[in-house]
Amino acid sequence: MTGLSIQPSELSSKRLELLREVVPNVRRLAALVNTHVVDAQEGVAIRTASAKLNIDANVLDIQTADDIEATMATLAGQTDALYVYSEPLTNANKDKIIKAATSAKIPTIFGFREFVDAGGLISYGPNFSDLFARAADFTDKILRGASPSDMPIEQPVKYDLIINLRTAKALGLSISEAVLTRADEVIE
Repeated sequence: MTGLSIQPSELSSKRLELLREVVPNVRRLAALVNTHVVDAQEGVAIRTASAKLNIDANVLDIQTADDIEATMATLAGQTDALYVYSEPLTNANKDKIIKAATSAKIPTIFGFREFVDAGGLISYGPNFSDLFARAADFTDKILRGASPSDMPIEQPVKYDLIINLRTAKALGLSISEAVLTRADEVIE
């Protein structure tokens, strides 16, 4: 078996560090994690990374679109920020998640830029163009006779930080110049 990973668990720590830079007063974090797709290690990684930053993390188990709706309805006033683990269920319901978070004035961080394009605040995750090019390299090697069992599963090497300033303004957040200059893209 070979391929490319898109969600290394080490990203939880980096995402939460970025979130803390954008929302310095975050003390309570809610995290949407679909346990049908994600193993328990992701919840542990989020809690561990949060504890290092003195953030109280509440990992919320979702498994259906109804779970998302019910969970989002309870977050207003109960959390300072929302971490959404990107996977098929949250991807399919991104508009619902972003609308609920924005109306509750909850800053959000995601793993895929599509969430920020749709109105989320921040994303930090693998650059898919780079991953697609590397996947083509894998395919080329295999078609030329390389055995997939001899090729290791690789992690992403290029990550993108995307920030939506329109959303920041709607949430009443001011993002520092230091964070903005590190961003790969700023949506204005």
